[in-house]
Amino acid sequence: MIARRPTAPQVFFAAALLVGALVSPAPAHARQPDPYRPYQQWARVLERFVNGRGEVDLHRLVGERADLDGFLEYVARVSPRTAPALFPDKDAVLAYYINAYSALAMFNVIDSGFPHGLGGLYKVWFFGVKRFSVGGERMSLYALENDAIRPLGDARVHFALNCMSVSCPRLPREPFRADDLNRQLDDAARQFFAESPNLQLVPERKLVRASGILEFYTQDFLAHSPTLIAYIEKHASKRKPSPTRSSNT
Repeated sequence: MIARRPTAPQVFFAAALLVGALVSPAPAHARQPDPYRPYQQWARVLERFVNGRGEVDLHRLVGERADLDGFLEYVARVSPRTAPALFPDKDAVLAYYINAYSALAMFNVIDSGFPHGLGGLYKVWFFGVKRFSVGGERMSLYALENDAIRPLGDARVHFALNCMSVSCPRLPREPFRADDLNRQLDDAARQFFAESPNLQLVPERKLVRASGILEFYTQDFLAHSPTLIAYIEKHASKRKPSPTRSSNT
C-alpha cells in the first residue's frame, strides 16, 4: 500500500534533487466543455471499482479505463480558473478539486506501475514532482492540494482527499457534488473519526489518540475550532473525546 500524503519539508527537499515529470492522463481537445457528462463518468468509476470499504479494484480498472480517462480529459481541459462560469460558487469549485485530486491519485497509481509503497524520494516523486494537467496548468498532487484546495478554507477536505493510501480517508462511492457538498463533507468527517485507527479514546489516561492528519494540518483545523479536541468533538459522531490531551498517531 502507499504512504500518506507527505509534509512540505519532504517535498521541497527532494524536489531540489529531481527533474519534474510532465504526465497527461489523456489528450486534451479544444471543444466546448460539457459540465455533466464527466461527472457521470467519474460516478461510474466509483460505483464500479470502489467497494463499501473504500478499496479500489485497480487491476480491474486498468483494463476498463474509458470512464476514468474521460473524466481526467475533462480535468485536463477545464477548471475553475479556466472556466469560472461553470463553477459559480465555492462549493462547485471545491467539489471539482476534491474529485480531480482523487481521480488523479488513482491514475497516478496505475501510471506508476502499482507501487507497493512510497518510501523516501519515491514518495516525493509521486506527490510532489510528477505533474498532471488541470485546466491546462501543470501541477503535482502536492500543488493541487496546497495551492488550489487548502486555500479555499474548509478543513473537512482532509477527510475527503484520497491519495490511494491506507492512511488516507476512504474513497466514497459517489462524486462530491456542489449541491450537497456540506452534507458530504460532514459525512466524510464522521466516517473518518468513526474508524478506530483515526480516533482512539483512552479515558483512564485522559488521552485521545488521533490520526497524524490532524498534526500535519493543525492550523487548518484550528481555524475552525479553538483546539483539536474541540474540532473532533464537533465532527465525531457519538464519540465525545472528553479527555483533555491529544496524541497524534
